[in-house]
Amino acid sequence: MFDKILIANRGEIALRVVRAAREMGIRSVAVHSTADADAMHVRMADESVCIGPPPGTDSYLSVPAIIAACEVTGAQAIHPGYGFLSENANFVQVVEDHGITFIGPSAEHIRIMGDKITAKDTMKDLGVPCVPGSVGGVPTAEAAKALCAEIGYPVIVKATAGGGGRGMKVARNETEIQRAFSTARTEAKAAFGNDEVYIEKYLTTPRHIEIQVFGDGKGNAVHLGERDCSLQRRHQKVFEEAPGPCITQEERDRIGAICADAVARIKYSGAGTIEFLYENGEFYFIEMNTRLQVEHPVTEAIFGVDLVREQIRVAGGFPLSFTQDDLKINGHAIEVRINAEKLPNFSPSPGRISQYHVPGGLGVRMDSALYDGYKIPPYYDSLIGKLIVHGRDRPEALARLRRALGELIVDGVDTTVPLFHALLEEDDIQQGNYNIHWLEGWLEKSFG
Repeated sequence: MFDKILIANRGEIALRVVRAAREMGIRSVAVHSTADADAMHVRMADESVCIGPPPGTDSYLSVPAIIAACEVTGAQAIHPGYGFLSENANFVQVVEDHGITFIGPSAEHIRIMGDKITAKDTMKDLGVPCVPGSVGGVPTAEAAKALCAEIGYPVIVKATAGGGGRGMKVARNETEIQRAFSTARTEAKAAFGNDEVYIEKYLTTPRHIEIQVFGDGKGNAVHLGERDCSLQRRHQKVFEEAPGPCITQEERDRIGAICADAVARIKYSGAGTIEFLYENGEFYFIEMNTRLQVEHPVTEAIFGVDLVREQIRVAGGFPLSFTQDDLKINGHAIEVRINAEKLPNFSPSPGRISQYHVPGGLGVRMDSALYDGYKIPPYYDSLIGKLIVHGRDRPEALARLRRALGELIVDGVDTTVPLFHALLEEDDIQQGNYNIHWLEGWLEKSFG
């Protein structure tokens, strides 16, 4: 096992990895920008290295600086967290070329799943159900029209290198397809430097269901059920729960087995998430995230496993510490993402925390790097914490979430906590009756 690992990230996820490493008796190295010199992950790690000025491109995305930090501290492995370089195949290759272990999948698997067309083709070949759509990129508006006539409207045009909702446009009829096609290409070129797009059938009321998988890199893999991440704003998740309130055990077993088999066959290593749109009892592959998800704690809660610990073990050459038969769902868990944002426009709200109080009690977990007096920098993502609750069933988890939100104090900045207080009063949320369009419709109705 490793003696020392470096965490190429910041905030709550960096602190999360520090904690797992400490329980395993592994020393941790935090890297940080000058803006994060007083951050909690820096304070809690065994060592720290400043890798540059505040902009992410000059610090957390600086491959030479991170490699140098490994060499200076003698770290044997790098945990990427999520975001930043976590799904950068070139970074993984550089890490491996320097004799350092990357705690995650191979560069090849990241590269395959990073291109949405290649990912879809790969998953089709592995027996994973996919949304009807183009085979590869669509080169012209005329080709787009011909394809749409074949698969039927509505359709969605997506950037092959896309993410976060950029380079995505919906067309509901032939009149709209040309504009959607050209706009998506323009956005994709500006955001990703690649204007290739593909087209899929647009499902009208789907849920966003993702399957957590884990492989040992040697042909063995398991699935850890599903998470429902349908409550989204501009394609960004805000509320996640496990198990999904609409998924039956039969459906869970079926799609889980398909996903576990797929990652086993390609000898995938570490944690991964296969994301689907789910409608009328059918699953349609969207993409695979080759990293730890923000919402991984809800899966940990219902299965009683430490996914970060497992990532480190597998990267160290150890077998999976559990089998599929060991994985039994216990209760229900919900996570809400607490962002430093001002409602109703969700504009960033950086600033100094004047008072911070974490909720407690049975079944309550708060993943955050906040503390009294901490100054939230304006340079990074607005996520400042994740409140996770676990109960014997969904009603208990909802009641526990309501209670925990009432105890949480984050003074000095605006946060999205009031959003969740309001959502918990809605019948659709209490009954689990929502889809990927529900939240934006509710926000429009509530705030205009």
